[in-house]
Amino acid sequence: MRRLLKFGTSSFKASTTIKDTLFIVCGIFSAAFGLESFLLPNRFIDGGATGISLLVTEVTEIPLSLLIVVVNIPFLVMGYRVIGKQFAMKATLAILGLALVLVAIHFPEVTQDKLLVAVFGGFFLGAGIGLSIRGGGVLDGTEVLAIFLSRKLGVKIGDVIIIINIVIFLAAAYLLSIEAALYSMLTYLAASKTLDFVVDGIEEYTGVTIISSKSEEVRLMVTEKLGRGLTLYKATGGYGKQGEHNEYDVVYTVVTRLEIRKLTIELEKIDPKAFVVMSSINDTRGGMIKKRNYK
Repeated sequence: MRRLLKFGTSSFKASTTIKDTLFIVCGIFSAAFGLESFLLPNRFIDGGATGISLLVTEVTEIPLSLLIVVVNIPFLVMGYRVIGKQFAMKATLAILGLALVLVAIHFPEVTQDKLLVAVFGGFFLGAGIGLSIRGGGVLDGTEVLAIFLSRKLGVKIGDVIIIINIVIFLAAAYLLSIEAALYSMLTYLAASKTLDFVVDGIEEYTGVTIISSKSEEVRLMVTEKLGRGLTLYKATGGYGKQGEHNEYDVVYTVVTRLEIRKLTIELEKIDPKAFVVMSSINDTRGGMIKKRNYK
């Protein structure tokens, strides 16, 4: 039995390692393609450590492959201290891999149309960074700095990233041109949206809280027609000047965005006056959320 458990554990670790490696390798090639085929020939930059590397390359003509490694070294050290050894190792291998691909493989320039360069350069770069994150590594260490500063200064991670990128784009406007900086901002927006899409996936989950006097019918609808698990919990509500209150069962479930319309239609049939609260959820684990049945 112990041997079987050890074999199962080792095979699971091996499959996880292979999966992570594939994510990181695909991310490296996607990012390298975005950089060489779109951004570099047209002197566009991105935000974060990659943007800093691109900006310095344009000003000094130091090879981008070298700068990507050098600029990310402080972030890798910080990542080792803030997140952990395994993350730092994967991130180091991913960044070195990107530098190696930029040196060894030449990707042809695809287009000189500035709008296409900004959008698709950002798309491939964002996809590459997102895939590397899915693999447990990173190709851009700016978020590590943001996590570190948020812990030290008590500020939001998003605010730190915005401030860093504002400084980068202001420098681009001064050193390159205002037009290049504006297109670079578009590149950053395309990259960040693609990164979010790759990391979070196509399934954007929504947590739904339903308060209804017909909670039992709602429960049956969610479990039988939507095929979803749910949680029921007792609650007491208050309203009006007299502080009147009722006790009822609250239904909480998680659905994908593709199922929201169906849930709304079915709920309208049961109780048009039901109070519904929806909130966005980045990811879920376990339960029945993966067992989709769209009809």
